[in-house]
Amino acid sequence: MLFLAGEAKNLGPSSGPNRLRDLCTFCTISLDQEEVYRTKVYEKSVSPFYGEDFYFEIPRPFQCLSFYVYAKSMFQIRDLPVGKVAIRKEDLYKYCGKENWFQLQPVDPHSEVQGKVHLEMKLNELITENGSICQQLVVQIIACQGLPLISGQNCDPYATVTLVGPARSDQKKTKVKKKTSDPQANCFCLVYPRYLLQPKGNGTKSKPDDLGSLRLKVTYTEDNVLPSACYTALRNLMLKSPDVKPISASAAHVLGDICRESVGYEALLPVVRLLLHHNRLLPFLTSVAALELENTQEANTIFRGNSLATRCIDDMMKIVGRSYLTVTLKPVLNEIFESNKTCEIDPVKLKEGDNVEVNKENLQGYVQKVFTSITQSSSSCSPLMCDVFRSLRQLASKRFPADPHVQYSAVSSFIFLRFFAVAVLSPHTFQLRAHHPEPEISRTLTLISKTIQSLGSWGSLSKNKLVRQLFVIRFQCGCGKLYPGSLTVRCVHMIFNREVHKRAQGRKRIGQKNFKKRWLRVTNQELSYHKQKGKEALCVIPVKNILSVEKLEESAFNRKNMFQVIHSEKPLYVQAGNCVETNSWIEVLSQVSRCNPGRLSTFHPSAYVGGFWLCCKETNESTPGCKPCTATLANIQLDIDCDRETERIFSFFSSSRSRLQKMEDACAGMSVYLGQQEDCSAFTIQDPKETFRTIKELGEVLDDLQAHHDLKGALTDEPGTM
Repeated sequence: MLFLAGEAKNLGPSSGPNRLRDLCTFCTISLDQEEVYRTKVYEKSVSPFYGEDFYFEIPRPFQCLSFYVYAKSMFQIRDLPVGKVAIRKEDLYKYCGKENWFQLQPVDPHSEVQGKVHLEMKLNELITENGSICQQLVVQIIACQGLPLISGQNCDPYATVTLVGPARSDQKKTKVKKKTSDPQANCFCLVYPRYLLQPKGNGTKSKPDDLGSLRLKVTYTEDNVLPSACYTALRNLMLKSPDVKPISASAAHVLGDICRESVGYEALLPVVRLLLHHNRLLPFLTSVAALELENTQEANTIFRGNSLATRCIDDMMKIVGRSYLTVTLKPVLNEIFESNKTCEIDPVKLKEGDNVEVNKENLQGYVQKVFTSITQSSSSCSPLMCDVFRSLRQLASKRFPADPHVQYSAVSSFIFLRFFAVAVLSPHTFQLRAHHPEPEISRTLTLISKTIQSLGSWGSLSKNKLVRQLFVIRFQCGCGKLYPGSLTVRCVHMIFNREVHKRAQGRKRIGQKNFKKRWLRVTNQELSYHKQKGKEALCVIPVKNILSVEKLEESAFNRKNMFQVIHSEKPLYVQAGNCVETNSWIEVLSQVSRCNPGRLSTFHPSAYVGGFWLCCKETNESTPGCKPCTATLANIQLDIDCDRETERIFSFFSSSRSRLQKMEDACAGMSVYLGQQEDCSAFTIQDPKETFRTIKELGEVLDDLQAHHDLKGALTDEPGTM
């Protein structure tokens, strides 16, 4: 997982005509030269403040994390590389969690090198025909590993060996290995180590201050997960949390309390995911929300702060509400990005020629479309979100019985202020758009987001109008449980579209000509591919006919980043632009088809080629799949790795053992002196005895789990292992 933010200063050469004062710049993030994210473009600044955060799961092994700064020019077809910062995976720990300034290094073909090569070299002595002795150097390239991807795909590597002597030079070249980043040769006894590949001629180096610098904050977490049985005790203790009375004495609440000062409420995310998987999240959220309401004195401040309860509900909405956002907001956001109408209404920020009345009409039109999409989205709302909002309404009404409107503001504080408004403001962080918007569109989204917040805020509207608006939300989010099968579609909304490579259907021979560039487009009703964006569809697959969407093994067609859409006819094989886009396609298509009847329970992870399935070797093309299908969002609990989440919980507890001890001491002091002590104010302790019992049990469980880690570490550190 990575969290990245930054700014740049003094970009470009330190002097001369190539100074970047008149060029716009942006920054990209790459895994092994495969771009996965990029910032917005900043206009005419040699010291832009990017200030953007990116958080994502890394879906594959990698060697190097790189940041490239580019300049956009009106007179160049391609963006101009300014410089880069490259951090090897094994060096990430040096910079983890800290802000660092990095000098930009030049970008040139010889510097873009990565991978390992396994060589065997022999120096033989030979007797020539005339009896003299000469030397012969034999070089065998056994294998290469981790070569760079080209546009996210395997390259066509070959190797050259050059021998430079005083009188002459000699060069040999190997055969080209097609579409692979790990080419192999006929291998024998492995007697030499693998060498890291270096730039040709050691690269071209510039002065460290020539190109400017980039400020980054990188957090990289790699989970060391033990066998599942090791986590049983801690997992059971966390799952018991919703039943503990009072809830503040539960293991989950204790974790949030002791980690609040160090990492805020970040430690609650694995708790939310673990409880969600085991269908225990609703009672926990209900209990922590009730505890917060006990301490809320004014109805108009309900759920407005950053608390344990609000953070848990926020995390829940981000996990289970992604499909809700995609269906509800993505179509209208796409329209905003593509039409790009000016909406500036601040007289100070108006540009020459702008008409404030026209801009106001544009803004009103966008806001109306966004708000209408929200109020007509009842059938797409997650059932769990419906249950949570219904619970919040009941709790709020019970806490403030004299205020008939508080039940609506309890819901609006989440659904508007913390969910829709945030997604409108930063659509790229919710995977609603691929990249950060351009400055003018970003300003439009800011104005729309502020308006949506106002519409959801009690103080900005008259009570009668707010009741009318929120009555719709009440119907959608709280009155009667909504099940996936109740999905109804009234109009067509475009959800996701990208350029991909699609394998021609019906052909049997594997080769480059079987894959063609196509524009793939999915709406809430159909999946279609086109020769180009905006052209007529070449093929249309109704969403209701999709039976499963799964990844495809690289070995099927010797291509990375592939997935398959299994429907009522032949499977559709698609190659996405990069590993992150592959996951996005699978997620979006799984979302829109999650309620389809007849979805498959098994699939073939490879292709049917040459008369048999490459995965299981079955010759019958209609043979049921040989591997269980992955989870869909209709059953999101199955898509959570509970061992990994419990390991993360253990890590948070371990890093806060001193705080846990202080909380234990505070409980003991309260029990002895029968009252709140001065050193107890940092914790929420309603029942000292019950909380003390939980902490003691936690200590035993954590010690036992640490012993398992120590044992694994001792085994790993034996000589000859790494």
